[in-house]
Amino acid sequence: MGRWRPPQTPSSPYITAEGARALREELQRLWKIERPEVVKALSAAAAEGDRSENAEYIYRKKQLGGIDRRVRYLSKRLDVVKIVDRPPDETGKVRFGAWVDLSDEDGVERCYRIVGADETDAKRGWVSVDSPVARALLGKESGDEVSVTLPEGEVTFEVLEVRYWV
Repeated sequence: MGRWRPPQTPSSPYITAEGARALREELQRLWKIERPEVVKALSAAAAEGDRSENAEYIYRKKQLGGIDRRVRYLSKRLDVVKIVDRPPDETGKVRFGAWVDLSDEDGVERCYRIVGADETDAKRGWVSVDSPVARALLGKESGDEVSVTLPEGEVTFEVLEVRYWV
């Protein structure tokens, strides 16, 4: 059995202005600071002699490969993304960039922000616009109920509030 997998469907190109800025800063940091440090350390490790058993050399080669992969990804991604830097015309509905306050059946309140795929952060409550939760919420207004299939099962939320640019 082979390791071939079908290619992933591309994520949506939308990103917030803060997210785009963070990607550009990461690219600059990798290219201007981290990569030169790793190249210098790799050169020093290579000068030590036999590379086949040189753990430092092998580690630095892998580290450089990881940095180069990330730089390639960020460069390509920044060419594709579409920055959303203003709220939609209908601010009462859930759209990209919205902060959404929800209440589940047990009365537990949650707050999510709909962001681009490159900005997701579960700890902060930032969910990708491509996620099942965000897809179910898009277009909803305060007072609407939404059913979402989560790993723990079907959950129904009530939309309490929709706001932009907290």
